[in-house]
Amino acid sequence: MFAWLRRRRLQQERRRLEQAWLRLLEEARDLQRGGDIQGFAAKTAEAAAAEQQLEAWDKAHAGAATSHG
Repeated sequence: MFAWLRRRRLQQERRRLEQAWLRLLEEARDLQRGGDIQGFAAKTAEAAAAEQQLEAWDKAHAGAATSHG
């Protein structure tokens, strides 16, 4: 009966994960442009971990949240 609520919650959850991943990539880019290569490497590693988490979420919820936008 409330399947649309579950889908909406799942879409929001995925969107939050994706935004966190994109934010980490932007922060890494800014660190690199500022010349902080060690900070860039650390932030890139965080972004890679966030990407893996996002991919794991996608695998676990395949088809549940049909829209990824």
